[in-house]
Amino acid sequence: MTQPAYTPYDGSARLFTIGLGQLDPDRWLEPDDEIERYLAEKERVLAQHRDQVFVEEDGTREAQAEVLDLVAGFVTRRHPQRYHRDGEAIVIENGAGGRKVRLDDPDVSPLLAAGALVQDDLVIMRRRDTGWHLVAGYVSFPSSWSLPEKFGRRMEDIHAPVPDFGDGSRNAALINRMFDNLQVERPVFRFNWSINPDADLYYPASKAHGALPSGHDLALDRTFARVERQTLRRLPASGDILFTIRIYNDPLAAVRSLPNAAEVAETFASQLEELTDPQAAYKGLIDRRTALAKLLRSHPTG
Repeated sequence: MTQPAYTPYDGSARLFTIGLGQLDPDRWLEPDDEIERYLAEKERVLAQHRDQVFVEEDGTREAQAEVLDLVAGFVTRRHPQRYHRDGEAIVIENGAGGRKVRLDDPDVSPLLAAGALVQDDLVIMRRRDTGWHLVAGYVSFPSSWSLPEKFGRRMEDIHAPVPDFGDGSRNAALINRMFDNLQVERPVFRFNWSINPDADLYYPASKAHGALPSGHDLALDRTFARVERQTLRRLPASGDILFTIRIYNDPLAAVRSLPNAAEVAETFASQLEELTDPQAAYKGLIDRRTALAKLLRSHPTG
């Protein structure tokens, strides 16, 4: 079984903490061999759910164009084996002749063009007198949240459902301070993770009624860790902040492929057990975290 690309459930990234790390600028975006599957799914989701996955305020097109320039420049410079310029377009090699994304199509929002190049979702945050607001986004693969519901709202309101991250919380103040102080040349990253019953990428459904349906078999090869690799960088011209989200889905059985499988399984199980009731409810695990932790510990590893 293929090893997971990232394992934040090994204790390296605690749930419900900000947990920022300094990002190597050369590793900002990480396209891989699954890029065609992701981009095809983005096309499908956009065609069927456009109003749910793309939003933009008036006055954000210049910032969107800034994002497109940054993304296009980065992927062609850092990943030339996958991307190359063809006039005012970029060709993405996919083993079947490549797909082409125009950079100058007047009928396509620049953020949509940028999102068509990479596996990541893209969100633009803008500072106003009332705080940081979500002013544009192309989010094909939400992790149990709704982009239209967050559109235009302040950071504190976006995070209101998250335990200990709402308005007036210490975490909300820290996030605002971090956004205010983020420097162009010092992007940051963080991880988040959750548990899902399948490997679907498009996941807008709320977990209010549980992440794992009552009839779902908790077998480790049929229960998935959904990992989000998130990056934050300030746009040099607009001063807005670009938030990127890359989704990785791995069956929990993939933990067995790790060299320290038993240790990771134990840490994973402990983190599930240590969630407070509000945190477990937010993750949709209030009724099944104990059974899942027991399964992680008891299943043969290594």
